[in-house]
Amino acid sequence: MSHKNVLLSVLEKFVSPYINLTPKEQQDPEGNKLPVLTNLGMGYVFEELIRKFNEENNEEAGEHFTPREVIELMTHLVFDPLKSQIPAIITIYDPACGSGGMLTESQNFIEQKYPLSESQGERSIFLFGKETNDETYAICKSDMMIKGDNPENIKVGSTLATDSFQGNHFDFMLSNPPYGKSWSKDQAYIKDGNEVIDSRFKVTLPDYWGNVETLDATPRSSDGQLLFLMEMVNKMKSPKNNKIGSRVASVHNGSSLFTGDAGSGESNIRRHIIENDLLEAIVQLPNNLFYNTGITTYIWLLSNNKSEARKGKVQLIDASLLFRKLRKNLGDKNCEFAPEHIAEITQNYLDFTAKAREIDSQNEEVGLASQIFDNQDFGYYKVTIERPDRRSAQFTAENIEPLRFDKALFEPMQYLYRQYGGQVYNAGFLAQTEQEITAWCEAQGIALNNKNKAKLLDVKTWEKAAALFQTASKLLKHFGEQQFHDFNQFKQAVECRLKAEKIPLSATEKKAVFNAVSWYNENAAKVIAKTLKLKPNELDALCQRYQCQADGLADFGYYATGKAGEYIQYETSSDLRDSESIPLKQNIHDYFKAEVQPHISEAWLNMESVKIGYEISFNKYFYRHKPLRSLAEVAQDILALEKQADGLISEILGEIYE
Repeated sequence: MSHKNVLLSVLEKFVSPYINLTPKEQQDPEGNKLPVLTNLGMGYVFEELIRKFNEENNEEAGEHFTPREVIELMTHLVFDPLKSQIPAIITIYDPACGSGGMLTESQNFIEQKYPLSESQGERSIFLFGKETNDETYAICKSDMMIKGDNPENIKVGSTLATDSFQGNHFDFMLSNPPYGKSWSKDQAYIKDGNEVIDSRFKVTLPDYWGNVETLDATPRSSDGQLLFLMEMVNKMKSPKNNKIGSRVASVHNGSSLFTGDAGSGESNIRRHIIENDLLEAIVQLPNNLFYNTGITTYIWLLSNNKSEARKGKVQLIDASLLFRKLRKNLGDKNCEFAPEHIAEITQNYLDFTAKAREIDSQNEEVGLASQIFDNQDFGYYKVTIERPDRRSAQFTAENIEPLRFDKALFEPMQYLYRQYGGQVYNAGFLAQTEQEITAWCEAQGIALNNKNKAKLLDVKTWEKAAALFQTASKLLKHFGEQQFHDFNQFKQAVECRLKAEKIPLSATEKKAVFNAVSWYNENAAKVIAKTLKLKPNELDALCQRYQCQADGLADFGYYATGKAGEYIQYETSSDLRDSESIPLKQNIHDYFKAEVQPHISEAWLNMESVKIGYEISFNKYFYRHKPLRSLAEVAQDILALEKQADGLISEILGEIYE
């Protein structure tokens, strides 16, 4: 500010006797009362500055000043279920504390609503937080000093990159972490390649078969909000240590509920929380409730010490229609919770009851809705549905031509061969084409790293491909252009011919030849992958694994040949492969027989692919279909409008010409 010559002007405003920047009443030199600036007012000022700064710098929505009525709702939901059970000494933690509003408001709420009696003494509340933004960190730390809290408990830096409170556990945690914001800068501290190196972001869960495995609990790098939730789960205090355990309230957007397929980091996080019975409730908030974003937001409520009634259950509360409009927008914020709204949401949560939304005289939904679910209602099995490969095959000059070139270098090799023909088999000539082929690849947008370039310019690469092409040419000469519609017979005939010619081909080379001369044909015979001969004990073990009789093994890809203990497995078609999401409460085999087999009789279940996922969809549970109006109603409205406008044009034109 000094360099821009505005420091003096700013200081004059701060010390002006006509401006009151304190929470205490003051008078100006003329004796007029000056309005006070409360902590809430200062929060609004701070958020407005952040909003304008983000707009001017065209930045994504980053730090958010959480509206105080949202914090008030969160404090009610976190503390009201405990009431007199709140200990005399408690710790509160916010891993994305910003300017500290969540912490100080929680402290004020407890002191005002749940004070200790004189006989109980004074309550000790210890606030802890971490903030990555230097400016907001400084504000938070200053606020702690002013209010008599320990500023050393507020840390600066990335919560995700470093665990500043390692080994600490907290009674209560409230937070509004950044959502839709990349955590790629912190990735090196959390993962080493594909391996998670920070224990906070690993979970231990059983697979479909009951085998316990350690899974990745990191979301995609573009959105790190669920990592903050895992940080709080990691910091939960065992009920053995303080009787009440830990309670968590965290604000997230819709992505946290459903982004990520089964087996993904996001789904693993949701699964870990729900299967460990930590999730008590999720509250959907109205749109445009926050200052810097108009998207739908949700409060997650977690507890590791649920009441008996809540064990194994999750309550979803839709409060998206519960708000009152502001007279003037504050950034994106155009509505707020009234005290009665907070009371209604809190009471519904405390009552733990389902509630249908009310319908007004205009047939519009109003008020609050609530439903209660079993934990398993949000889980599903993701299973692959396989179909057999059916292939026809034929040797032709056109089909075998691509075998001249290495599959990984097909385009540049094809270019050089078309340009120079047989000269490419000369090592000295190949070396001379380096500059040309490099320029050609750049022009075509083909990435050619040093390793692939060296392979391309190595005559051995060309000779190896040429040898495979010559072998295919010999097979073409022998078989002619006869077309086979049973790939099993074709494959056997080719392998017999190779053996007779004493041509040794590797499995990879054979596969390259077969792929070059065959194609999918729905009318061709199924391609056999292998034939199994199972002993009685092996057959029993297989039936037990899939919970079926021997005649039901075809549903799992084992087809009886008619010989005792002999089964065929078919090659799968990757193009026809599909997947099904099956609710956890349903049996996979029963679902397959009812929903898949009637439509695709030759399909089978790949049970080794089963993954367990979790997602939560408010639209699925709270959406109410509003039927379209009848044609008669629409026609009636049109006629009414026409009647209303009758003579209006004549009246207007008459006034003009008078």
